[in-house]
Amino acid sequence: MDQELEYAQMLEVPVSTVNVVKKKPIFKKKEQKDDDALKEQVVDSVNERMGDYVYAEDLTVPPKAEKGAFAATLADKSGKILIIEVAAACLLAIGIFLTNVFMPNSAINSFIVGLTAEEVTEAAYSEFELYPVVSELSDAEVSVSESGVITFTGEGAVYPVAGGEVAAVTQGSDGTYSVEVAHTSIFRSVVGGLTNVYYSVGDEVAGNIPVGYSDGSSQVSVSMYNDGELLNCYTLTGALPVWNTSEVQS
Repeated sequence: MDQELEYAQMLEVPVSTVNVVKKKPIFKKKEQKDDDALKEQVVDSVNERMGDYVYAEDLTVPPKAEKGAFAATLADKSGKILIIEVAAACLLAIGIFLTNVFMPNSAINSFIVGLTAEEVTEAAYSEFELYPVVSELSDAEVSVSESGVITFTGEGAVYPVAGGEVAAVTQGSDGTYSVEVAHTSIFRSVVGGLTNVYYSVGDEVAGNIPVGYSDGSSQVSVSMYNDGELLNCYTLTGALPVWNTSEVQS
């Protein structure tokens, strides 16, 4: 009986106790039988009540969620988010590429170019090193006018006053050629009266390499311009133009 009560208390089940009062039997043998029968009845009664209570109240502990399943669910969600982000980045890159190809002047393309473009500071014309317009071996008489135009007549190679890029090549009515060299976006020089030209538009030229040739039948002229204005702030030392430091603009 005590074991059944302890079992019920462990399960925190309401327990009803039974007080049994028995009369003193006349015969001891009969008393022993009655006592055993009474014990069995009490045990059966308690077990019957316990069975009804357990059936009505589910005392089993609910299963706990497995950590592995939760981790797998979280990993699946993270993987889906990563896939979405990668897809969005790919779509953005494709959109920018198509915009650059088909809409080079679009607002988004201009914005991106503005972010990546570096501001370039050009050198002033007075910062350029000038070169002789003819070879040192030439016997041509080179002179410069007050307006700043260098002229000479003679056969031989003709050199640009400084390095740059050929911006234009034109042929005059007399059959001679003129070459315009861009040293910066605003500083340019023009060599005219050439019999032959050695370069095409877009080619790079250097001050120590001839830009053309004169057969000596026409006068060759060399002029320098800054933002369209003819420069005369230099003098000649032989065939070499030299900047007048007191007159040049920095």
